[in-house]
Amino acid sequence: MYYTTLIDIYKHSPFRMLYTRSMSNKTLVDLDQWLAPYKHIIQARESYISSMLKKTLGNKTPEEFAMGFLHFGLHKTDVGWTFREWAPNATRMFLVGDFSDWKERKEFSLNRDKNGEWSIDLPENSLRHGQKYKLRVYWPGGDGWRLPSYANYVVQDENSVDFSAVVWSPKTPYNWQNNTPPKPKVPLIYEAHVGMGSQEEKVASFSEFTTEVLPRIKESGYNTIQLMAIAEHPYYGSFGYHVSNFFAVSSRFGTPDDFKKLVDVAHGMGLRVIIDLVHAHAAKNEVEGLGNFASDPTQYFKPTNHPEWDSRLFDYGKPEVLHFLASNCRWWLDEYHIDGFRFDGVTSMIYHDHGLGKSFTSYDDYFRDNVDKDALAYLRLANETIHAVRPDATTIAEEMSGFPGLATSTKNGGLGFDYRLQMGAPDLWIKTLKEKNDEDWDLGQLAYTLSSHRPEEKVINYAESHDQALVGDKTLIFRLIDKNMYWHMDKIDPDIKTERGIALHKLIRLMTAGLHGGGYLNFMGNEFGHPEWIDFPREGNNWSFKHARRQWNLRDNGFLKYQWLGDFDAALMKVIRQIDNLDIHHLTVRQSDHMVSFMHGDFLFVINFSPDKSHSDYAVPAEAGSYQLTLSSDDKNFGGQERIDHNSRFFTSPADNSHNLKVYLPARTGIILQKVD
Repeated sequence: MYYTTLIDIYKHSPFRMLYTRSMSNKTLVDLDQWLAPYKHIIQARESYISSMLKKTLGNKTPEEFAMGFLHFGLHKTDVGWTFREWAPNATRMFLVGDFSDWKERKEFSLNRDKNGEWSIDLPENSLRHGQKYKLRVYWPGGDGWRLPSYANYVVQDENSVDFSAVVWSPKTPYNWQNNTPPKPKVPLIYEAHVGMGSQEEKVASFSEFTTEVLPRIKESGYNTIQLMAIAEHPYYGSFGYHVSNFFAVSSRFGTPDDFKKLVDVAHGMGLRVIIDLVHAHAAKNEVEGLGNFASDPTQYFKPTNHPEWDSRLFDYGKPEVLHFLASNCRWWLDEYHIDGFRFDGVTSMIYHDHGLGKSFTSYDDYFRDNVDKDALAYLRLANETIHAVRPDATTIAEEMSGFPGLATSTKNGGLGFDYRLQMGAPDLWIKTLKEKNDEDWDLGQLAYTLSSHRPEEKVINYAESHDQALVGDKTLIFRLIDKNMYWHMDKIDPDIKTERGIALHKLIRLMTAGLHGGGYLNFMGNEFGHPEWIDFPREGNNWSFKHARRQWNLRDNGFLKYQWLGDFDAALMKVIRQIDNLDIHHLTVRQSDHMVSFMHGDFLFVINFSPDKSHSDYAVPAEAGSYQLTLSSDDKNFGGQERIDHNSRFFTSPADNSHNLKVYLPARTGIILQKVD
């Protein structure tokens, strides 16, 4: 038998954990010695970003700069209405809608200034709440319909399928009832899609999600909701990532007030709400989107499209684009009391080639001409804006390259994100399940991937998100059990393959959540092993909603094994939310025994991945003291055999300048012990 720590295995890695460093008054180079050869590039980059933002902001602070939604778009005033739009390539522009019988009328003709800004002031009786409208835009050589760039509510006609903006100005503004819950030290994130929230084969509404799903999230022990697909998107199957109207909640789920109520009720439950923010690209749509506004495809975007996503790419070098995007950040904070954002596709933003086909195995990859300095400037501006408006807001970057400084304070030369998604973790779990037999799992590599991060950064761990469940892929439970989940999920059915899958599903989550470097994420339904994949209605599946919903009945049915998984996950979250620091110590891997153990705060995690070998009186490193059992994956309530006594107390004993604690651990079992004195 041998054992070794992860520091011993990976001591030469530049990404090793160094918890002893202080961040005060540190530069990126101070925080990471491996950046020293690139000091001059970092300084030049910093100079460029600072100069660009200074020029863009002028005399304004980030939060003052990000108030475009108060200027552009349609607004009710004390004496009537005001509308403004930026369209430098336009030659004429009209407001056209219900109020004009959808005809161009002189009284709804906009005026242009020298900067390409169009505006109109209208008397109070010109418009009323609920009316539909569009812009009729003329440009050199043509004309067409467009929706306002700052439209805050957009609906689709059931017959024509055309989109129109809606005058949203209710007589009684939404009355907020609840304050925002305090920012948790450890966000436990429940990633969810509103439309998928129903058990029925349909698009669920904000209201249904509020009444039916929010209580489930609360009961499951999560403290933060991450909502996908909130901004309007023409194609439902895009999962909300091809946005057309950046200031409008998706009308397929309900009204702006419906969404406000969802957020309000969540806050009342103690749940914070963050949303996916898609500023890496935009839908190509011209009539309902920004793709070719006023026949100028480069008004907001670069000349080329994203090579894989078939979408437009924002031009972060334009002050007007930065104004639009930063204002969008503030809009969601101010108008909907959103508590933060998960920035989608950050890797695609940072690199001119979008990081496609790159492995990022060398620091050189971060300091080539391939890096988009304008995008870096925008990301810093976005984070400074968000945290100035809401100091307690949470920002998370979906970034897979490991870009230095991403989740480092802007005061230390970073981009300012609070967290980075630990994107290597789910990929490694899937690779392990696909390519290795149970007895050949590389536990050292798994533990290292889950626990390592830059010392100045915090990361969100996850075993799987929506990405791992999309059609063409498989959820972890489906990889573990496969077709047996259709026939052997009854609690009284002693199927060996199913038992293996349930045991490993619990251990994967136990290890992933336990080794988090700041927070943990789960996609809706995966906590109880939701079967099969996600597939939105499309021509290839005959426009079916069968796989675009959540079968909550599987979890609620007291006769199925899904209940075991759901109950275990809730119990695990109850423990994880008590760990409010990043202090992981005594991380130990004993590959030959298939054992992993570590302490996170005052909690000792011990996991036996062996398919057939149990351990009795097994010594694991621990802080000196006495311990009691907090959680066991072997409990009957979680589908186990109840072989571990909850009433037992565990005491450490001296061993080689340290302390050990002896435990009994059956095969494919994990436990959590809490230090009590």
